[in-house]
Amino acid sequence: MFLTVIGALNEGFVQTLKLFLITLVGAIPLGLVVSFGSMSRFSLLRGVTRTFVWIIRGTPLLLQLYIVFYIPGMVMKGGSPWPGGETGRFIASAVTFVVNYSCYFSEIYRGGIQGVPVGQQEAGLVLGMTKRQVFFKITLLQMVKRIVPPMSNEIITLVKDTSIARIISLQEVIWAGAAFMKGSHGYSGLMWPLFFTGAYFLLFNGGLTLLFGWVEKKLDYFR
Repeated sequence: MFLTVIGALNEGFVQTLKLFLITLVGAIPLGLVVSFGSMSRFSLLRGVTRTFVWIIRGTPLLLQLYIVFYIPGMVMKGGSPWPGGETGRFIASAVTFVVNYSCYFSEIYRGGIQGVPVGQQEAGLVLGMTKRQVFFKITLLQMVKRIVPPMSNEIITLVKDTSIARIISLQEVIWAGAAFMKGSHGYSGLMWPLFFTGAYFLLFNGGLTLLFGWVEKKLDYFR
């Protein structure tokens, strides 16, 4: 029985890990693009971007999952745009998570960029650097140092938020643990597999905490 439970939890954790990695790969660069929109000199673009960020940050991720997964199929004549089965649920979850976390990341980026003293950027321009060179060689490098603590916090939160995807029946690790209470794999009424999922999150987040601590030490030269 123990090996059966561990096998099911491992399969669920693979889904959790995939959702986590895809969200990071999509949200980190998209968040930077969104932050540029939030800081744009064009008032219309800035207003639209900030309104969108406000809506995404102001509504529950769970509600966004429901909307992304169910609403398109209800309003589109051709049916749901998502593939059937687990693949469709995973794609819908990934899209929702990428959009959601890109908005949170964008605010962290914006704070990091605007936190770099304007005088340093002006000094770069005086020295003959282009605006592009100033951004990549002065602003961006200092921004990275500033955003590591809040970004690490959001990324650790992302690990735990992946469990919300079970609301649309994505078979992540907590879904796999809870299934044993409902008769999955020939067993029913088992509570310990669900609590055992906590070890997966603790170990994963522990590893991330050590990683981000190491990154912060490597960036100490910006002091």
